[in-house]
Amino acid sequence: MKLHADKLDSQSITAYGEGWIAVNGQRHTQSIVLTSSGQLVPWACNRFEDLTEAHFSTLSNIMPETPELVIFGSGSKLRFLPPALLRSLMGQRIGIETMDTAAACRTYNILASEGRRVVAALLMED
Repeated sequence: MKLHADKLDSQSITAYGEGWIAVNGQRHTQSIVLTSSGQLVPWACNRFEDLTEAHFSTLSNIMPETPELVIFGSGSKLRFLPPALLRSLMGQRIGIETMDTAAACRTYNILASEGRRVVAALLMED
């Protein structure tokens, strides 16, 4: 699906499909973390079952300012994380929303375009 968003000051998700996400037109086939402040980094996880608390604890420090919200894209289907994995984010009062990766892409673009401090952690499974 191709998205047509308003021009963002930060990076935006411009398209996505099964097994890939395009950020500002550049295609990514591995899991990524994208922030509304402009960071785009690989996310070292290829399977939902391999996620650990460490995968989420670093998300609070990826932006210059503490994020308001982390959007977790769980892959092609909606899967909820055990609360223990989110302990560090909850302890810092950072909200977390879980949705399938396609919905996470759309939600990230909306919140980033509103100027919100948002992080998208997008799982792309092998």
